[in-house]
Amino acid sequence: MQKLRSPAVAGSFYPGQASALSRSLGELLGAVPAASKDIAVVPKALIVPHAGYIYSGPTAALAYACLAPAHATIKRVILLGPVHRVPVRGLALANVRAFATPLGEIEVDLDAIDAIAGMPQVVLSPQAHAQEHSLEVQLPFLQSVLDDFKLVPLAVGDATPGEVAQVLEALWGGPETLIVVSSDLSHYLPYASAQATDQATVNNILALSPRVTHEQACGGTPINGLLLAATSHHLQPRLLGLCNSGDTAGDKGRVVGYASIAFTEGQHVPQ
Repeated sequence: MQKLRSPAVAGSFYPGQASALSRSLGELLGAVPAASKDIAVVPKALIVPHAGYIYSGPTAALAYACLAPAHATIKRVILLGPVHRVPVRGLALANVRAFATPLGEIEVDLDAIDAIAGMPQVVLSPQAHAQEHSLEVQLPFLQSVLDDFKLVPLAVGDATPGEVAQVLEALWGGPETLIVVSSDLSHYLPYASAQATDQATVNNILALSPRVTHEQACGGTPINGLLLAATSHHLQPRLLGLCNSGDTAGDKGRVVGYASIAFTEGQHVPQ
């Protein structure tokens, strides 16, 4: 087992220096309206976008701000994101002991890895993780809002929603365990078309309908797996924010969609 997965997109998707990164995260989280942080129940699971911070950072911050009341409670984060560069069959582990960002190292939860390592859909692929941004861009946010936690990083390739849900079930845990699915929505549609497409995708997610395609969301597979698990555990979804790159730092000719959605146990948080 290798010791460390080094950052691959620091300096491009987000600031590469610790001081600048901390400042950027502070600004993004600080811009979240107070009413959005005042929640009755801390999410069990989140869907969060994974573009560069100038594009999707404000939407991602809406999700991570919800974790503030549980900053000392959450000790394990199950992080799933789609592969963009290296194809893989199943859900890939990185075979490392820690993931690094400019803010420091995050220890991998080896006990949790052992719990799922025997599943046929769980494989080892350091190559799938080496340059993958979908997981990496979430890490500095997590480091900013949680005190001390371990990571279970899963790069999701060719898998069924049921296979994803089975892994989530094995790792479900209690309040100490958070699930984060990293996904953008539609890619490179004109602004108005993207708005309509992304709203329909969000409606499907809020209805817990596990039929999200890869054209609707690059992380469609882990999203669908989460929706199966959310249904089984009676989680309640709540839309926190929806926009696209044309609303933030891009032109409106070809945009990428972003949404943050929280899933809570027990008491439903009104939308």
